[in-house]
Amino acid sequence: MSSPLLKVGKIGPGSAVSVIAPASYPAEERLAAGLARLHEFGFTGVPGSSTNSRGPAYFAGSHDGRLADFHAAFAAETVAILAVRGGYGSNYLLSGLDLEVVRKNPKPFFAYSDLTGIQLHLLDRIGLPAFHGPMVAADFGVENGVHAASFLATVSGELYGVGIAEGLRVLRGGNAEGILYGGCLSIITTMLGTPYEPETEGKLLFLEDVGAKPYQVDRMLWQLRAAGKLRGVKAIVFGEMLDCVPPGSGERVGSTEGGALEEVVLRCLDDFAGPIAIGLRSGHVTRQNVTLTFGVRARLNCNGDGARLDFLESAVA
Repeated sequence: MSSPLLKVGKIGPGSAVSVIAPASYPAEERLAAGLARLHEFGFTGVPGSSTNSRGPAYFAGSHDGRLADFHAAFAAETVAILAVRGGYGSNYLLSGLDLEVVRKNPKPFFAYSDLTGIQLHLLDRIGLPAFHGPMVAADFGVENGVHAASFLATVSGELYGVGIAEGLRVLRGGNAEGILYGGCLSIITTMLGTPYEPETEGKLLFLEDVGAKPYQVDRMLWQLRAAGKLRGVKAIVFGEMLDCVPPGSGERVGSTEGGALEEVVLRCLDDFAGPIAIGLRSGHVTRQNVTLTFGVRARLNCNGDGARLDFLESAVA
């Protein structure tokens, strides 16, 4: 059962933000570039003790060390938390999360990809809004990696909308309103059948991924349907779907109009009653990663003028 939404505080210029690596470690140069770019946005990044750790394997330090960093970031006097990157490994933190530490110190946690599991678990269990947005090394650390308008609107509590300029277009017409929810498609399907299974019913569902071939997207959508996770969903918005293309196609973005992925989505969702949009640049993207807030009310309009997603509520008090 979803919990009432925990509102978080505004983030003003000059604020200190925690920078942590709950999954894989970043390239040193990308982390340095990301911290510098974050400073240009008016924020001071404070790295956790494991942020620069290398290993074991592909992890940014031990599971216990990353978990300690996660808890310390919420307990700290910083006003927000940004992951450095995704990769793999945050699933090992789920069983050890101290929900009371997070509940008593609610603050924005910006992440996507592998961190979808933690973000949705915190949203479902204690109502912490999930900020599906740019990460330090992955997005701030590259040229033109951050959609500044949505990021700054989010941290200040301003309502905004995204549409054609952010890549969004109509796959199936209609209008819907509800709680925006979702994240990385492969992580959501991985969570099925676990104690951390996402609560999708009645939501506006956002799904995105990277490197999943069209037949793999087909399989994951089948799994969501078979698990009852599309039951009651009001609308579905797909991301840019970076590298979700057939082998040898020579393309990068799977959501190109009339492409193989689009055909798969329409076939897999042929009896889905709500509107469907695709192409929104949030998560794994080619450029300008758009910030979305999961847990707040939003409206999707898909009509002859195109697709538009508008936020009707802010998670910032």
